[in-house]
Amino acid sequence: MRIVQITPGAGESFYCENCIRDFNLVKALRKVGHDAMTVPLYLPLIRDCPEEEPARGELFFGGINVYLQQKFALFRRTPRWLDKLLDSRLLLKWAARRAGTTAARDLGEATLSMLRGEHGRQAKELDRLVEYLSAGRRPDVVCLSNALLAGLSRRIRERLGLPVVCWLEDEDGFLDALSEPPRQEAWRTLATDAAEIDAFAATSRYYAGTMRRRLSLPEDKVHVVYPGVEVDEYPPAAAPAPTVGFISRLCRAKGLDTLVEAILILKRRDGLEGIRLRASGGSTKADEPFLADIRRRVARAGCERDVEFLASFDRPARIDLLRTLSVLSAPTRQGEAFGLYAAEALGCGVPLVLPAHGSFVEIVESTGAGLLFEPNDPAALAEALAEVLLNRDAARQMSRRGREAAREIFNVERTCRDFLAVCQKVVSPTAAGG
Repeated sequence: MRIVQITPGAGESFYCENCIRDFNLVKALRKVGHDAMTVPLYLPLIRDCPEEEPARGELFFGGINVYLQQKFALFRRTPRWLDKLLDSRLLLKWAARRAGTTAARDLGEATLSMLRGEHGRQAKELDRLVEYLSAGRRPDVVCLSNALLAGLSRRIRERLGLPVVCWLEDEDGFLDALSEPPRQEAWRTLATDAAEIDAFAATSRYYAGTMRRRLSLPEDKVHVVYPGVEVDEYPPAAAPAPTVGFISRLCRAKGLDTLVEAILILKRRDGLEGIRLRASGGSTKADEPFLADIRRRVARAGCERDVEFLASFDRPARIDLLRTLSVLSAPTRQGEAFGLYAAEALGCGVPLVLPAHGSFVEIVESTGAGLLFEPNDPAALAEALAEVLLNRDAARQMSRRGREAAREIFNVERTCRDFLAVCQKVVSPTAAGG
């Protein structure tokens, strides 16, 4: 089967779960003999492993072009040579660092325009993408990395007659954060676009239910496909001292400040005076004031040497970090569709301490490899961390269960099988046999 995965890039600036999930899946599909490729949108994809390139060829819907076409009618008619200059890697890396600084109103209008597809202000970008997909050997199925790309599906199906599968992961949080009036209109437009999608792959049971309700999707159109990791590449952790890890974008929404407060609480507790925090995941320019506040808070407490922010976050760097951890925590402020960092931690047998909302309840309860705590409460987080760090027998059991769960549930080979089963439902039997 020939599968094209269309994936928005994060410009290598922060830990992008969708990018890594799609990279892992395309690699797994190729491993079992399918012709799979990634087509990047907006910004360059994160190079998750230095020796492997997840995508080749040109980038579509370059972030700078998308912005200029949204703001100025002139750029909706510019020649390709000029657009290509604006799609240069150097300019896009600069744009990636500025991600998150766009005004809320502009962001909402651009999102709505993308959801409108051929009727939006980036229609010429969509035409170029469709021309690319029609050249050479046609795919059997096109997969969209998230539902915010659903506006692409109508033109793809009309012009190419191809089925479209779409991942579902955390679109609700993004859309709900938009300003009005674009927010409500974006949800209405997405519900219309969803009718053009042949099947959805949700990253958890929790999120499958959430989006079925919010988009009024038929139950048989939404399938649960857990993201996974290559478990054999994640060796067991062997933390010599109490060390808490954080792997995600270093920003307020992910609760890094909540975790820092919990660490400072625990440093006053007997037996945990030497506790350390090691955080990785990158950031954007918009996150800099938040991180400056975190560093000032740590400095005032005299704990600079015990709170470490790591620059590298590609897969080898993440594995090296995970092997030094006693526990991993991501105290996100709101419930999320999944946490790929949780699957990575389980691969290394690192216990989890996660807030009791979103998919985290599903992950912890199905694996027995961690603890839940009351969301947005540093004291509750500190107690849960202490329970893992001070009870070594319980921690060892969680570690063992985590490794088992990674092999049985959050293994990319299973992701590949489940995803292919969804694709088989939407393509013809003759195409599926290729």
